[in-house]
Amino acid sequence: MKKIFLTLIALLITLLPLAAVQSHAEMQMESLIRIVHASPDASAVDIYINDEQVVSGIVFADATDYLSVPEGSNSVEIYEAGTKGEKDPLISASVNVQGGMAYTVVAANTLQQLELEVLKDDMEVANGKAKIRVSHFSPDAPAVNVGLQGGDVLFNNLAFKQTSDYKELEPNIYDLAIATADGQQQILDLSDTELAGNTIYNVLAINTADNLEVLMLEDQSVMPPEITMPSEMPKTGMGGTASTYSFENLIYASAGAVILVFIALAFRRYRA
Repeated sequence: MKKIFLTLIALLITLLPLAAVQSHAEMQMESLIRIVHASPDASAVDIYINDEQVVSGIVFADATDYLSVPEGSNSVEIYEAGTKGEKDPLISASVNVQGGMAYTVVAANTLQQLELEVLKDDMEVANGKAKIRVSHFSPDAPAVNVGLQGGDVLFNNLAFKQTSDYKELEPNIYDLAIATADGQQQILDLSDTELAGNTIYNVLAINTADNLEVLMLEDQSVMPPEITMPSEMPKTGMGGTASTYSFENLIYASAGAVILVFIALAFRRYRA
């Protein structure tokens, strides 16, 4: 009886880590995406991912929070607000994502030429540093430089739809500016731009050349698998890890429960 008792305990110890590994693997299959409305002449829009509405009435220069989606191909449809079922989408596209990664999807260009640009986001930064990159999404603006006023160019010769590499900087308040690529004309004054430590900044130059502005998205240094879907966003039904249980996990749990019952019965007999 003692041998059977020890065998059942050994089986239980073996099954529990397997269930944990399976759960962790499933979590790794999730990805994060957020969507930015950067089309200057488009009105408010509704966004659907995999046929589920994830946000309604998002306006120009606004962005969703990160949303959890499954790894692989995800359909993204953007409709003029309130028109699904009455009109065709303004754009419909497939976005391919890798598990455990985060992405920013930008609805860019003018309404007549609307397109989705997919940026892979880096969610890690050296301790105490600020990390920044710049994207050019102003459809009629020339190529630009972004740098210190009267000083070094940090991001050089970015044309429409181009995105720079990330650059790590010391946390500080910087007097930045957007200028033409030849450096002869300042287009936008970005004085007193504060960059905090352990924070990643995605800076998008948007709107038309005459009304150029920047949208700055700030993220903390956290890898995507550790980020949960924001509570204020609607549940998308797209495989969020909080409510996903695989068939394999069900088997592990059932087997564990059966073994526990046998251990309890064996222990009672052993004591008797």
